Parts: sequence; C-alpha cells; structure tokens
Amino acid sequence: MPSPLPTPDLQTLYVSHHPWLLGWLRRKLHCPHNAADVAHDTFERILVALQRGTLENLAALREPRAFLTTTATRIVISQARRREVERACLEALAMVAPLECEVAAPDQLLQAVQTLVALAALLDGLSDKARQAFLLYRLEEMPQADIAALLGVSVSRVKQYVAQAMVHCYAVQHGMAAAR
Repeated sequence: MPSPLPTPDLQTLYVSHHPWLLGWLRRKLHCPHNAADVAHDTFERILVALQRGTLENLAALREPRAFLTTTATRIVISQARRREVERACLEALAMVAPLECEVAAPDQLLQAVQTLVALAALLDGLSDKARQAFLLYRLEEMPQADIAALLGVSVSRVKQYVAQAMVHCYAVQHGMAAAR
C-alpha cells in the first residue's frame, strides 16, 4: 500500500513553488480563497498521482512551474465544468418543478447533482465532440446518423467517438491511463 505521506520530491516542490503558484492563481482567479483551494488541490492531485504510480519522478521535472500551472489549470477547468453541470441541473429542475405536483427533496436534488458531477468527471478528458456524441447516443438514444449530422462529422466518426468514450470511461473506472 502506498505511503500517505508526501515524498521528499513533493515536499521540495511544495516548499519551492507553492507561494509562487498561489500568487499566480490569485492573479488568474481574482479570489484569494479560491486560489488557495486550487493550490491545495494541485498538490493533492500530484500526491495522488504519485501514490497511484501515474507520476513517477518529480525531481526530473525540467519546468516545475509549467507542470504546476498545467495541473492547476486542469483543476480550474474541472471546477468550471462542475459548476456548469450544477447550473444546468438546477435550470432543468426549475423548468420541471412547476409541472410536478411534488417537489424533490433536498437529498434527492443533492444525489442528482452528485450523479451528474460524477458523470462529468467520468467524461473529463474527452474532446467536446466525443463527449457530445456519447451523451447523445447513450442518454438521448439518438441515432448515429442524426448525431453525425448534428456534429458535422461522418457516421463512422460518431462510432469512433462513442467507442473512444466507452474505452475512456472503462479506463477511468478501473484507474488505468486512458489510451489516446
């Protein structure tokens, strides 16, 4: 079982670059609290990657600040996607609620949002078209020819997108690096 403690390389990276990363995030996000959260999440993500073995040698990084900004940017993008999913869920619920006699309980709303966020995280890393094709095919049960017309691609490309998404989801669920 991997050690829950940071490696000496991670400690060095943190001590050497955390203040810089925090300042960079404050300038980019215009919110010191959000910047602190993202900086923390950046180093936590690196620690998890080290523990899983998907990241091996921090000491060999030639550009540690570029590595940190890339990791932090990915976290910011994931957060933005999560907020977008939550907003879309709340908008959909607002449209449905007047039609329903019974309003969903807060725990049901929370579960629905958590499910949508988990789905968004599962599909994170796919191109927009691959994600759209997969969701339209699997959730909307739209025919592949209609998806192809909507996305402006061939039917065979839609099949590739759906297959790519399925492989990606399997890899994410089983903790494997998705084949690109």
